Amino acid sequence: MMFESLLQSPFMQDVITLGKPALFNLYFALASIPLGFPFAVLLAVGKASNNRLISLLSRVYIYAFRGSPLFIQLFMCYSMMLALNQPLWKPWGIDHIVLHPLFLGPTVLILNTSAYAAEIFYGAMAAVPRGEIEAALSVGMKPRQIFRSVTWPNMLRLAWPAYTNEMVFLFHATTLIYFTLPVINEQKDLMNKAGELFERDYNVFLHFGVAALYFLSISILIFWVAGMIQRHLNKHITGAKTRLWFKPKYLR
Repeated sequence: MMFESLLQSPFMQDVITLGKPALFNLYFALASIPLGFPFAVLLAVGKASNNRLISLLSRVYIYAFRGSPLFIQLFMCYSMMLALNQPLWKPWGIDHIVLHPLFLGPTVLILNTSAYAAEIFYGAMAAVPRGEIEAALSVGMKPRQIFRSVTWPNMLRLAWPAYTNEMVFLFHATTLIYFTLPVINEQKDLMNKAGELFERDYNVFLHFGVAALYFLSISILIFWVAGMIQRHLNKHITGAKTRLWFKPKYLR
């Protein structure tokens, strides 16, 4: 009886109702991070390249996407894709895919997060100990071997904490997608659905509070997974085990 009354409470009803919208925010993040990561590495390597043209193009791209709001980028990308619909996408029969938020949203997020992550990786590359690179040169390693054996692992270990924050920021940024792109087939994310529920009874603390709990829970999950990866990257230094465990630090 108590369990049934708990399920029928407004809080649990909101938890159930906002469960599906939370999956859309999670989808946007999971679809963007795996593709944004390698693109960011390429941009970082391009920015550090001795080729002036490649370095310039990488720097311009990073500056353009870091210097403009994601909200504007979503609008501009959608407007550009819409303008190309009649001459390009519709004749090919892919207009329903290209203009769909589930495709266009992750595309813009990939372009955005790769610029921020590239700056993180570039800074980590510059922080790689010079002595290790000189040691690799002294034993006759080629540039590709040095990058694979020295620069890459050091860069990843140094950049991972900051990149973890970027992944969480990217997940939070998914709230902007359905504020700028059209909602198709009632596909609403957490903020859109919470706003719809708010318009019914104006209970701002309940609906947006539950949405905040979803964001907090998924953010903790991202930190947890990223923490396991970080311990794996540093296992030769700290000797930490890579088993699944969770030990939040409430006081720092």
